[in-house]
Amino acid sequence: MNSLELANEGILILDDACQITAANSRAQVILRSTLPSLTGADFWDVVSEDVAKQHQRPTSKALKSSSSHVFVAYHRFEDGWVEYHFRRQPSGCVVNVRDVSDTYQTLRLLDQSERCNQMLFDVNPNAMWIFDSSTLRILAANQAAVLFYGIPHNAFLELSLGALFPDAQEAAQFSEPPAAGDIGREFALSMRLCKQKKMDGQIVLVELAGGRVEWKGYPAVLVSLADVTGRHLADANLRRLNAELEQQVEQSTREQQRTSRDLEAFTYAMSNDLKAPLHVVNGFAKTLAEKYAAVLDRQGLHYLERIQVSTRQLAKLVEDLLVLTQIPRMAMTPELVDLAPVCNWLMDELRKRTPEREVALEMEPQLLVTGDKSLLVTALTCLLDNAWKFTAKKPQGWIKVGLMAGQTPDERVLFVSDNGAGFDPAYAGKLFTAFQRLHSSADFPGNGLGLALVKRIASRHQGEVWADSTENSGASFFMSLSQKLPQAQPEVPEVPEVP
Repeated sequence: MNSLELANEGILILDDACQITAANSRAQVILRSTLPSLTGADFWDVVSEDVAKQHQRPTSKALKSSSSHVFVAYHRFEDGWVEYHFRRQPSGCVVNVRDVSDTYQTLRLLDQSERCNQMLFDVNPNAMWIFDSSTLRILAANQAAVLFYGIPHNAFLELSLGALFPDAQEAAQFSEPPAAGDIGREFALSMRLCKQKKMDGQIVLVELAGGRVEWKGYPAVLVSLADVTGRHLADANLRRLNAELEQQVEQSTREQQRTSRDLEAFTYAMSNDLKAPLHVVNGFAKTLAEKYAAVLDRQGLHYLERIQVSTRQLAKLVEDLLVLTQIPRMAMTPELVDLAPVCNWLMDELRKRTPEREVALEMEPQLLVTGDKSLLVTALTCLLDNAWKFTAKKPQGWIKVGLMAGQTPDERVLFVSDNGAGFDPAYAGKLFTAFQRLHSSADFPGNGLGLALVKRIASRHQGEVWADSTENSGASFFMSLSQKLPQAQPEVPEVPEVP
């Protein structure tokens, strides 16, 4: 067997005139030619015109001063790369021909990847720089880093790692070599909060993310920087605001506790110091009217009657204020209550008060609702008193009481409607505020606390209150009541709005 056939590469034997005297089969395959067409042919006639034009003269020149010469040529027709290695021999040249398309393509991809990585590094909006993990010398810096630090690019590459850290200890910690077990692992970022020094001496707080890379064949560390000075200042400001808010909450809590104590004292004063003198005044006025009516003229008797009426009104006001302040602290006992008998009893009491009036009551035989019976009776008393009062000027008055479905399956709505004086809907928002009145006390007497009591009782039942009316055409008042009431603790008492 021809010894040329034992070679893994294509081999061509050239004489002094650069003519081919021998070629193995591998060379024939690479050059897409047969042995007869190669034998005796000039080497530069065998290769493509482009290859010959580009490499013939440089190769001839190189072989005059050197014993070997190598070039890689692109074969356009085959879309491949071929390496030609010339070695001078006494009788001519030996040319090793090798298809290096795979290797060259890999090298091209690597080169393309390096250029792409370099471009990503250069144009990245985050400040980035690279330092040698052994010498700590800065190897590269992108434009964002140049702008951030205010250091010219050439000057940047003359710095070492420590020049960027105002704290030497931080620089030493950041440049610590990886542990033996970490060497050779994939690139991984480690975040650190550090201070950095700009060219003008300004110190800034940054987050540095560093990861091991290989830079031009040397072990290095890629660093990415995020300026967090503004965020740090914002966090500090937030902490300050939180501290101030905590102080305000603490102060508000103390004030609320003090107000609660004052409310307790106020309640005690009303229940003892105010009610007792009122009873005394009313008692003396009643005694005067009974024992000395004969010696008093009509004007004197009128004065006594005014005193009695005023003391009764004031006593009722004190009683209602006590109820208003006690409702939030009362323990609730939810139960199934039939409000129909309560309504009948309350209406009987109202008719006894003014038997000359004719007011019809419209109501279902049963009004079953879940709630605290004591509070519901109080609310219904206020609503019926209200309806009775505002139908006083109607020759034929009527009051309707009923229940309807709420917005959810667990809600019921109690309503009381009448054909009384009604109110202007524009002022409906004031109805349930303590001491707010939409009618003159001369026309319709009262202390303005009834509907405020209803609102507070509705709140204890996790409900709301609202009203609907057309002036001079009656009014309807609604109170929603949750039917799933927890066994809750009393609410924090509210301070009554005392005029």
